Amino acid sequence: MSKALFLDRDGTLIYDKHYLADPAGVELIPGVTDALRRARELGYRLFIHTNQSGIAKGMYSIDDVHRCNERMDELLGLPRPIFDDICIAPEGPDDPSGYRKPSPRFILESIERHGLDPANCWMVGDRAGDIEAGRNAHIRSAAVCTGKLDAAGWAALSLPGVPVYPGLAEFVATLT
Repeated sequence: MSKALFLDRDGTLIYDKHYLADPAGVELIPGVTDALRRARELGYRLFIHTNQSGIAKGMYSIDDVHRCNERMDELLGLPRPIFDDICIAPEGPDDPSGYRKPSPRFILESIERHGLDPANCWMVGDRAGDIEAGRNAHIRSAAVCTGKLDAAGWAALSLPGVPVYPGLAEFVATLT
C-alpha cells in the first residue's frame, strides 16, 4: 500500500490571496517545490484538497480555479502530473457539505481508489478545517504556519497530537 500527502492549496502551497481567481496572483510559498520533489522521492503520492467557497459565492468559477492550479503547476516546474488527484470543494461554509473540509470524503475515497495505507497518510494545512479533515479520515495531520495561523495561533487552538511546522519544507524534512 502507498503513502500519501493530502495538501491544502492556499496558505500551504501558495500564498493565500483570499478568493484567488486570477492566475497572475499565484505565488508559491518558498521551499514548496523542493518539499514536493523530496516527498515524491520518498515515495509519497500527492493530493490537493482545497475549499473554494468563492465558487458558491459567485466570486469566480471552477474554470478560474483550474487556471490558478495550472499556473501553480507551471511555477512548481516538476514533472507532471505533480498531483495524483485534486479535490476542489466548491461549497460555501453554510452549504450542505460534500467535499468541503472538514469533510473526510475526498481523503477516504482517495485512500480506497489509490490503495493508500491510512497509517502512512498525512493531511497538511494552515487551518483548523484542514486538520479536522485529516482527523475525520483517521489519518495523521500536520499544521503549517504559512497561512492563516502562526505558531501562537495553533497553540491557542490546543490540538493535541498535531505537530506544527514553520512550512511544508520543514514538515517534509521529518518524513522517511
